[in-house]
Amino acid sequence: MDNKQKLQTGLAELGLSLNTAQQLLLLEYASLLQKWNRVYNLTALRRDDKIISHHILDSLTLLPYVQEAKTLMDVGSGGGMPGIPTAICRPDLHITLLDSNTKKTAFLQQTVIELGLSNVTVASGRVETIYDKKVDVVTSRAFAELADFVALTKHLLNEHGYWAAMKGVYPYEEIAQLPADIEVVAADKLNVPMLDAERHMVIMRQK
Repeated sequence: MDNKQKLQTGLAELGLSLNTAQQLLLLEYASLLQKWNRVYNLTALRRDDKIISHHILDSLTLLPYVQEAKTLMDVGSGGGMPGIPTAICRPDLHITLLDSNTKKTAFLQQTVIELGLSNVTVASGRVETIYDKKVDVVTSRAFAELADFVALTKHLLNEHGYWAAMKGVYPYEEIAQLPADIEVVAADKLNVPMLDAERHMVIMRQK
């Protein structure tokens, strides 16, 4: 299967209905990631044949968890996962991609321009220095352990905001180490098409 077929098959398995323009943008993003990764080391994944499953479809498992959200921040965005695929599928959702690595934010900025994503802002800097934004959802994919993640990003959430942390295996120890004022609303096992590895989504709120 080529990337187009993989994407279409994966979208069907996830129950996502995207228009042709959105599918083309996801494929264009995948090729930008492949091209820039060789120079900028955006992701540890070196196999181009895994990019649809490990990056695009994996990112799209976030969509059911942000249906009501209007603003989202992707912390430690790296190569733009899950923020960019989410932005392509949800043009009504305003997304901030935050990373402290200037090479990565240069890639993100270029990608946002090339893909014409008017709902995306790129911010460069450490998360603890960003104080001018409040969002409905703070998300990350393998940014930090849960306790560190919530401590570093608490100031970014608005009054009714929540965290959506994308994890690999079920993070029993990390959940156990969360502070008493943080409530785990859900810790769901995710099924990512064509990805033979465990994935979980942990949704947390402040009590």
